[in-house]
Amino acid sequence: MSPQTLLKELLVEPEASPFSSESFDKYVMTTYGRFNIALERGEGCRVWDTVGREYLDFVAGIATCTLGHAHPALIEAVTKQIKTLHHVSNLYYIPVQGELAKWLVDHSCADRAFFCNSGAEANEAAIKLARKYAHEKLNIGNPTIITAHASFHGRTLATITATGQPKYQKGFSPLVPGFHYVPYNDVAAIELAIAELDKDERQVAAIMMEALQGEGGVRPGDVAYFQRIREICDAKGILLILDEVQVGMGRSGKYWGYENLGIEPDIFTSAKGLGGGIPIGAMMCKSSCDVFEPGSHASTFGGNPFACAVALCVCQTLERENILENVQQRGEQLRDGLNKMAAQYPNLIADVRGWGLINGLELQTDIPLTSADLVKSAIAAGVLLVPAGPKVLRFVPPLIVTEAEVAQALAAVEKALASQSV
Repeated sequence: MSPQTLLKELLVEPEASPFSSESFDKYVMTTYGRFNIALERGEGCRVWDTVGREYLDFVAGIATCTLGHAHPALIEAVTKQIKTLHHVSNLYYIPVQGELAKWLVDHSCADRAFFCNSGAEANEAAIKLARKYAHEKLNIGNPTIITAHASFHGRTLATITATGQPKYQKGFSPLVPGFHYVPYNDVAAIELAIAELDKDERQVAAIMMEALQGEGGVRPGDVAYFQRIREICDAKGILLILDEVQVGMGRSGKYWGYENLGIEPDIFTSAKGLGGGIPIGAMMCKSSCDVFEPGSHASTFGGNPFACAVALCVCQTLERENILENVQQRGEQLRDGLNKMAAQYPNLIADVRGWGLINGLELQTDIPLTSADLVKSAIAAGVLLVPAGPKVLRFVPPLIVTEAEVAQALAAVEKALASQSV
């Protein structure tokens, strides 16, 4: 049976399923283009839809379900905390928030942490901190933050402006001033940009980059590029901000993406995998640039007992079960399999790249096949994958994925490519 036939069988009409997409769309705003699957249950690296079909989950909530679904440690942490205290205001001390902050500081280059609810909020906090630092410490009246083309930093007005992709900004002008874009991994371009901005009296307060561009096509940062950025920042007093929302919390095979680059940022952000699927974000910084004070910034839900207890459980489980070793081994297995496919189908595949368990398979630009086409074929084979742009297929499974599960995902992709090659 062809993938197309399987896909047709998969797309169940609303009346044949206990779930109705028509009813859903009537009440929920259509801000997503959804695949016609309604998921209701998960365990480990697998999920089930409302009609009982099983899927291998290589999306993990888009690099979010660090420990997979229904992990025993998470179940215990959630149950214990919801029975104890789930939310209080940050007007009071929250002991588990302090424990989580200490773990993050002990396992990174940071000195302090601010907690919020998402990656966009964490990046917004980083932007605010950089601007306040520029005004108070650098005496810059019109601070500019340099970001990269093809970056992605969130969906708030400030973070879509920081995002160097016009498609996310369309329809939302006027955008927030104070951002300038440069090509990613291009040393000469960033040096030229800083010189030109200085001439225009748009002084650079910070450089904000992803250690690995996720939505921009799974593009790892170049070591020499980031080391040069660090040198420039040190020489000019500029802050270096790294967006670790997608690549942090062990996904790269190290706790933080910057560890793959041989540098330390002044500020970095985390979310997604930090809570293993429970919403929490964090902006972390070195004490040298912490100019926040009471009233500078806040978040009602940020760092509440429930979210912090779950995030602390994720952190401790990563460490206790040595999950980073699994990330490294399974990542090597995945890239090896994808590289073999690239050698077998050079007319279809242009590149394979990534770190740990965030990897991308880039399709040739001169063929009609898209990443969405491969996603649909994989769904028909019982594997969930996610695009990272029209030509890049992204692999971001839970960090507990097994050797057999990686092999299953590879087989599904290979089958889809084989059908296209024929």
